[in-house]
Amino acid sequence: IERFSLGHPFDGLEQVAQFAVLENIALRPGDSVILVIPLDAESPKGRLLMLQQSVIRELLDVDARAFVIGPEQVADSIALLRTPPRLVVTDSQVLATVLRETPPQVPVTSFSVLMARVKGDFETLIEGARALETLTADSKVLIAESCTHHPFGDDIGRVKIPRLLRGRAGAALRVDVVNGKDFPENLSGYDVVIHCGGCTLNRRAMLSRMLRCREVGVPITNYGMTIAALHGYLPRVLAPFEELRDARLAA
Repeated sequence: IERFSLGHPFDGLEQVAQFAVLENIALRPGDSVILVIPLDAESPKGRLLMLQQSVIRELLDVDARAFVIGPEQVADSIALLRTPPRLVVTDSQVLATVLRETPPQVPVTSFSVLMARVKGDFETLIEGARALETLTADSKVLIAESCTHHPFGDDIGRVKIPRLLRGRAGAALRVDVVNGKDFPENLSGYDVVIHCGGCTLNRRAMLSRMLRCREVGVPITNYGMTIAALHGYLPRVLAPFEELRDARLAA
C-alpha cells in the first residue's frame, strides 16, 4: 500500500534510505525560517539535538536564513523581519507558546513532525495521533523510547505525556513505558503506541517497529504529534504539508 505522502512508499521495509529533513518543502534562497529551541534541564549541554543541527545545515544548503531563538523571543523576532518567515519550526513542548505568538498566516510545525517525515510513515503517524481521541479510562497505551537516557524531573515520556493522556481519557488509563531495545514482541494488548522521535534509530528500525504495530492493528504515533493532538493543534502543525499530502494521495 503506497501511503507515504511524500513519495516514499511503506510496503514493508523496502526503500528505507533516510532522506532530507526538509525534503519537498519549497524553500528559496533568502527565505527566513525561525527555529524555536528552548533550553531546559533536559537539553544536552554544549550542543543542539541532531535533528536541530540537520535543519540548520539544510537551510544553509539552500541559502535560506536560519534564525535560532528561544520561545520568549518569537513575537519580537517575527516583528524584526521585513517579510514574514517562510516557516516556524518549534520544539513540541513550547508549541502552545509559539502558536500564540505567531500570526495565523505564518506556517508553523514542530521538529517532531519533521522527524515523523524522516523516520517513519507520515500518514500512519497522523492516523495514530487521531486515534488518541478514542482512548478511555479503560484503554492501555505503550510509550516507547529508543534511547536509554536517565529520566530527569518532568520527563516528557514518563510524566508529561501520561499526564496529558489521563487528563483527556481518565485517571485510570494504563500507561506502560519501555526504552532502548525493550520494544514488546506482543503489542496486541495496547490501544495506541506512542513512540519518541527515534533520533537514535535509523529509518529501517523505526519502520520495523511501525510494521509490527500495523500487523496487529495497533495505531502508532510519536511524541510531538501526540502533544499537538491532545492540545488541539494537530491541523495547524500539519498545515505546511497539506498540499504535499493532497498531491501524493491524489496520485
